[in-house]
Amino acid sequence: MQFATGPDPTDLLMLPWSTPLAEWPKERLVSLPRGISRHVVRFVRIGGIVYAIKEISQGLAEHEYELLRELAKLSIPVVQAVGVVANRFTPAGEPLDAALVTKHLRFSLPYRALFSRRMDPDLETKLLDALAELLVRLHLIGFAWKDCSLSNTLFRRDAGALAAYLVDAETGELRESLSNGQRAQDLEIVETNVAGELLDLQMSGLLSETIDPLETALSVIERYVRLWNLLTSPQTMGEDEWWRIEQRLRKLNELGFDVAQIQINEKDGDPRVMVQTQVVDAGHHRRRLFSLTGIDVQENQARRILNDLDTYRSQAVMPNTEVDEDTVAHHYVTDVYDPVIEAIPRDLAEKLEPAEVFHEVLEHRWFLSQAAGHEVSIERATESYFETILRYRPDEKAFLDSSLMGIGALDDEDIVDDPEETALEDTVDAAYADDSVD
Repeated sequence: MQFATGPDPTDLLMLPWSTPLAEWPKERLVSLPRGISRHVVRFVRIGGIVYAIKEISQGLAEHEYELLRELAKLSIPVVQAVGVVANRFTPAGEPLDAALVTKHLRFSLPYRALFSRRMDPDLETKLLDALAELLVRLHLIGFAWKDCSLSNTLFRRDAGALAAYLVDAETGELRESLSNGQRAQDLEIVETNVAGELLDLQMSGLLSETIDPLETALSVIERYVRLWNLLTSPQTMGEDEWWRIEQRLRKLNELGFDVAQIQINEKDGDPRVMVQTQVVDAGHHRRRLFSLTGIDVQENQARRILNDLDTYRSQAVMPNTEVDEDTVAHHYVTDVYDPVIEAIPRDLAEKLEPAEVFHEVLEHRWFLSQAAGHEVSIERATESYFETILRYRPDEKAFLDSSLMGIGALDDEDIVDDPEETALEDTVDAAYADDSVD
């Protein structure tokens, strides 16, 4: 056994490793929604923490374990790799595949569970935006996924949007950078996989009749190309047009990306300059909020809290008075954020992630204030939200019917081995060549 983090090894030793995962006794398992997988996956609870265990060959298990750890170091949203159990044998001496152990991502749901509840009319848009952004972030650091799909992704609510987390990395490769052809390969794979997954939802009666699976799958590529161009395309401008650079930097920050440096090169004596931004990892608002308050949340949640913090500052600080940002943030956490989180009733604690509850309380407060014609206190909004909205939401960790768990997987031949032979590549490369900035 090789474990980097997690529970006491003696707890893990008590699991029936000499038994195939498909035959583990039910009393050892936790019923949680999961996506489609070509491998046997089971959930177990140890010391109050839920772990996902996937049966897979030793080589692939160790490869995926190392990749997940490397991606986590690069601030990519992935599940936490805990360890690998290898050299497994049955009591009769028959060899068994190794097992990859990861920590279950709390308050996350696979795409089938999201569609089964159908609580959000903009679900497709949010889901595809999140998947496209995750793929862009992976490509920026040189990671070729080679099996990008909704099934290999988990989604968490993020201030009304969705945040995508990579779950399955067994086919991936991490390089210094990716060529257009390597990125085109990933895009063809994601188009094929998403189309198949949406067709499966359509056959299950979970997809809206207004949604075309093939067109929707293609839109993932369009979303990807728009974001990729915004993050990587050089921008030509005149000497009196520096405001355009500030505008672009603001837009990058709004999307959650920081800019490490700006390279400016004059082209052949032309007074117009070429500006190439160097984008570093996403999480601009998340890092700023954490440095101010110690609160670690999703990117959109951080943006929402920072906006409310700015409003709090304008109301709490007397005009013409200098108060440093850290002091205001400390009072905000003490006076506003912590009281809401601490007030969540114990019987409602599994409804939503705490930061998402806080975001929804702020939204609820705004609607109450609009209806009342005056500012409603955060205390009143909190109490009203718990009693009229949160109490009637389904638990994010609710157990789902087995028909929603997903059985089977896309075939291996869906993965294209030679990116230079893909018909999509010319189309994608043409899109990459467009240096316009939205």
